[in-house]
Amino acid sequence: MPRSGKEARARLETAALELFAERGFDAVTTAEIASQAGLTERTYFRHFPDKREVLFDGERRLTAWVIDALASVPAETPPWQAMRRTIDAIVPPLEANRAAADRLSIIVTATPSLRERAASKEAHLVGLITDLLVDRGSSPDEAALVARTAWGVLTHAMGVWRAAPGTALQQHVDHDFSLLGGLIIA
Repeated sequence: MPRSGKEARARLETAALELFAERGFDAVTTAEIASQAGLTERTYFRHFPDKREVLFDGERRLTAWVIDALASVPAETPPWQAMRRTIDAIVPPLEANRAAADRLSIIVTATPSLRERAASKEAHLVGLITDLLVDRGSSPDEAALVARTAWGVLTHAMGVWRAAPGTALQQHVDHDFSLLGGLIIA
């Protein structure tokens, strides 16, 4: 048995990714995920409210990375530069998690209900970033535009990165921010 809740969550996530990759999301039950992880279904539901959430537990980590990274940027930094520095700070953990993220992307893309859930989670995160920028002194309009645009740059860079094995996410982030800057000036 796992010694901690963190270990149990990790085992459940790994088991779910493996099973969903093998058989598809809809063909797997929470009992099967728990069994694959060497746990009980009751333990599964102590950690995740439903079958979808085991796939989106990484959002919790991503949210913490974003909050911590933005908090580390000096308050007087303008919002666009603050978001650029925030995104640069979260690139290393995103790169370190590439294998699991790639598997998750394949599973989500193949399952309409998961695509909807992923879009909802992303909208929630952009809303949180907007609120954090407002708390730093941005107007709501400026904060929303910066949050959506910067996150869109990261999302685009990640899509290109996933399609280009052997490349670094940071190079795609740098390219996309540069490309956007050129579009704005033009």
